Amino acid sequence: MVLAIDIGNTNIVIGGINHRQTCFIERLSTVRTKTELEYAVDIQMVLDVHHVSKKEIEGCIISSVVPQITNVARLAAKKILEVEVIVLGPGVRTGLNIMMDNPASLGADLVADAVAGIAEYPAPLIIFDMGTATTASVVDERKRYVGGMIFPGLRISLDALTAHASQLSGISLDPPRNIIGRNTIDCMKSGVLYSAAASMDGIVDRIEEELGQKTTVVATGGLAKNVVPHCRKKIILDENLLLKGLFIIYEKNTRHSGNPPAPAL
Repeated sequence: MVLAIDIGNTNIVIGGINHRQTCFIERLSTVRTKTELEYAVDIQMVLDVHHVSKKEIEGCIISSVVPQITNVARLAAKKILEVEVIVLGPGVRTGLNIMMDNPASLGADLVADAVAGIAEYPAPLIIFDMGTATTASVVDERKRYVGGMIFPGLRISLDALTAHASQLSGISLDPPRNIIGRNTIDCMKSGVLYSAAASMDGIVDRIEEELGQKTTVVATGGLAKNVVPHCRKKIILDENLLLKGLFIIYEKNTRHSGNPPAPAL
């Protein structure tokens, strides 16, 4: 089993992956002030909850978009697991052909999403990752990462709405009974959820128009399950896509290469 850790701006996702099958998955809050020991305790707690011995973990791979936590988490994982930890970044083999102006600027999470998407679904692909921000990654028919979009996520939009409108209070993201809300709370829920769904539908249309091809559309991330059911386009919900991508990258840098893991950054 490989322990895959994705460090995002809001949550840290920890999953145990075995042959691309997710054995367990947990989400922790991203806390930038935590120490190596505190994160080590968090990792050990996740393993204990799922009755997983560290002897069952053959390796660990981390993707992170929060640089100030990356090395702390790497050291914490190494302390608990006593294995080498790969950090997804320069020098780590991914097999992904990135056509961006500056390939090194592409977030590790988006790299992992695309690697798993290419492995599991037919190209061309549009991959929505719905977290703090929502991203749309585009993979062409030659399985090249050609670019994408970044726009505010559901929670950012909702927080901005409640912060700047004094009569609106915080709400959950449960779907309202009707699209046309009949009270303030339902109006807010409907506005946030259906505008996000309509945005995704419209983005798919525009990207397909630019590509000149129909695409396979996949959505992942913590908030994807809230929005995908309300989309009119066919969108595949794959909540474990990123972790599966990390597992594939781990394999590319260990088992299949015949070489030791790439050095942690």
